[in-house]
Amino acid sequence: MSTISFFNLSLSFIPLVFVWYFYYKWTKDKSDILVASIRMIIQLITIGYLLVFIFKSDDLNVGIFIVLFMIVVASWITLRNTNDKTFKHYFQILLAVSASGLINLFLIVGFVLELEKLYEPRYVIPLAGMVFANTMNALSLAVERFEKEIERTNFIEARQIAFKACMIPQINSLLAVGLVALPGMMTGQILSGVDPLIAVRYQIMIMAMTLSSAGISAVVYFLLKAKLFNR
Repeated sequence: MSTISFFNLSLSFIPLVFVWYFYYKWTKDKSDILVASIRMIIQLITIGYLLVFIFKSDDLNVGIFIVLFMIVVASWITLRNTNDKTFKHYFQILLAVSASGLINLFLIVGFVLELEKLYEPRYVIPLAGMVFANTMNALSLAVERFEKEIERTNFIEARQIAFKACMIPQINSLLAVGLVALPGMMTGQILSGVDPLIAVRYQIMIMAMTLSSAGISAVVYFLLKAKLFNR
C-alpha cells in the first residue's frame, strides 16, 4: 500500500473547509468543527505512536486499562450531548456502554475469532475501538431523542421513538453495505491484499457487532431509565 504524503493528506481537508464555512455561517459556531478536526489529528497521531508500543506488548493489564479508558471516555462523550449531566445519569450511560461493548467484544474475541489468547492487541484494540465508538454514537442519539420526546409524551412512546431513531443509522448501514458502500474495515483489508471473500467474512462480523452493540446499549439504558418512571 502506498504511503500518503503530508501534502496529499492536506488536500483531503479542502471539502472540510467548505463545510466549516457554512457551519459557521448558518449556526454561528466557528469552533465545533475546527476543534474537532484539530483534536482528531492530534489524537490519531498520538494513538499511532502508542499503538506501536501496545502491539509489541501482550500484557493483559495494559489491555484492560485501554478498554476501561475507552468505556469511560465513550460514556463521557455520550453524556456531553445530554441535558442531564448528573453523576447518576453518567453511571447509567456507563453501565449501558460497558454491558453492550463487553458482551460483543468477548463474543467476537473468545468465540468468533477463536484467538489463541484472549488478549491479542492487534485484534482486541481495534475491535474494542469499533464497538465502543459505535455504542457511543447510537446511545447519544437514543438519549438525546428520548430527552426531547419525554417532554411531550409518556415514557413508552418516548422510548419507542428514541430507540427507533438510534437504530436508523445502524439498519441503514446494513441495507447499504455492498450496494452503496464498501465499509472501512473491508476496504482496508482489500487494499492491503487480503482475499475479498475473507474480507467479507470479517465485515459481516463487524456489521453484526455494530448493530447488536447499538441495540443492547439502548436496551440497557432504557431498562435503567424505566425504574425512574416505574415502568
